Amino acid sequence: MDLDHLRQILALVQEHELSEFEIEQDGLRLFVRKHGVAHHAPAAASLPAAVPAALLPPGGAVAPVAAASAVEAADTEIELAIVKSPIVGTFYRSPEPGAPAFVEVGSAVKKRQVLCIIEAMKLMNEIDSEYDGEVVNIYVESGQPVQYGERLFAIRAK
Repeated sequence: MDLDHLRQILALVQEHELSEFEIEQDGLRLFVRKHGVAHHAPAAASLPAAVPAALLPPGGAVAPVAAASAVEAADTEIELAIVKSPIVGTFYRSPEPGAPAFVEVGSAVKKRQVLCIIEAMKLMNEIDSEYDGEVVNIYVESGQPVQYGERLFAIRAK
């Protein structure tokens, strides 16, 4: 990876306002994380600005949410920190089949504690908590595919 390629990657990260980005190429692994980026829930019916058009549902449209339920959801999640998938892959709640899950609803979590694993291109990527708090919701079932930016966990931050 040359300097121009690195500059292009960083420009894309900035252009799409990504909070994290990771790439591995020819034995070189690059991980970029912006500091000071708020990771709180966006308005209920909005999509992250960085979601490429290829990840939108067929037709490119997102179904609108009823106004009353959108307001209720926004009120409920204002105090919650939402952990989103930093990559596309397969979500796993435990380190191996039959093992207990890393966390359950109601579990107390600390910063840098492993919440789940996302398998991408045969690599197991541990997803860590960026918050101290309590897990109040798990949005994805184990073994399910996840997209970049998809909600994984809601944590009531302390």
